[in-house]
Amino acid sequence: MLSALVLAAGASRRMGSPKALLRIGETTFLQHIVGTLRAAHINDIVLVLGASEERIRENLAWFDGTIAVNRNWHEGQLSSIIAGLDALQPGHSRGVMICPVDHPLMTKDLLKALVHAFETSDKKIILPTHKGRRGHPVIFDATLFDELRRAPREVGARAVVRNHPDDLEEVPTPERGVGVDIDTMQDYEKEILHRSYRHSP
Repeated sequence: MLSALVLAAGASRRMGSPKALLRIGETTFLQHIVGTLRAAHINDIVLVLGASEERIRENLAWFDGTIAVNRNWHEGQLSSIIAGLDALQPGHSRGVMICPVDHPLMTKDLLKALVHAFETSDKKIILPTHKGRRGHPVIFDATLFDELRRAPREVGARAVVRNHPDDLEEVPTPERGVGVDIDTMQDYEKEILHRSYRHSP
């Protein structure tokens, strides 16, 4: 089984409010990501919360997956990945798809292409590329979980990617959203409010 870690633990200081609760179409970023994962038949989902845990929990009546809390969220994204890995049932997952909540512009077709590459290749890391640039989400094989836990905090999961150039499968996609990071209100206005994206999975 392939699991998914949805990382929503950061403080969103530059945005000024939790990115997980920003609207994309008729849903929130978080609902859109989870809905897209489920549409792609990825149903083992761990939501990692941290800085805005209470506020986000108030809006999670619809979510029936696993919630992990990263008390060390201030240490960066890798600490959330570790919290998510720790919440998985031991030996249950063949790999994880890591989905930062500030990269919401994913589609069912993209996720299916990534899963297909994971299932049919012998590569341990699967990631999308758009016009030669790498993006999100990224799949890591379960054999790399311990290495993710040991990665330098200041580099994070990128260190594992760099350590395994021969175990990497890039999946080209026409979807520019794989490289779009919604970090500020200006990003949100430009990429979400002022563009006509297909917001359904």
